[in-house]
Amino acid sequence: MNPILMEFPDQFTTERLLIRCPLPGDGKVVYESIVFSIQELREWLPFAHKEQREEVVEANLREARLNYLKREDLRLLIFHRETNEFIGSSGLHHPNWDVPKFEIGYWIDSRHSGKGYMTEAVEGITEFAFNELKARRVLIRCDTLNNKSRAIPERLGFTLEGILRNDDTSVDGSTLRDTCIFAKVK
Repeated sequence: MNPILMEFPDQFTTERLLIRCPLPGDGKVVYESIVFSIQELREWLPFAHKEQREEVVEANLREARLNYLKREDLRLLIFHRETNEFIGSSGLHHPNWDVPKFEIGYWIDSRHSGKGYMTEAVEGITEFAFNELKARRVLIRCDTLNNKSRAIPERLGFTLEGILRNDDTSVDGSTLRDTCIFAKVK
């Protein structure tokens, strides 16, 4: 089946969170979150090394919405259910609809880290992938040195399938890094 013909929700909830596809106008809150969290994000994420401007973030999110609708990449934004405060960004990336399988990526606004929000979001996104998208495999890749990112799949019972040695460079390009591959299969 052509993935663009697949019907599935563009939002869902967990106990504390609303997780949804980006909408026009989301750029402001995401931009503000990136600016506030830039020091933490720079250590691990290449996009945090680029100039951040609100209109660039807005354009990126509108493109992400189009990609969601085309089923090419499923970016998801995370909001607190009661306050509607932006918590972070995640998604189901690099879809292979033939299997089907997806890779979860994530980052959190540092004002919300340490409260279990991202673990809750990743658990909800994993369930969404298995239940709504009929995924057979959900993957999380992270730098072996990124202990906070690594703790999430470990807490959620993902299997560490292996560590790819000298798999990537640090975001500043100064050192080689190893990558953990975690997965859940169904």
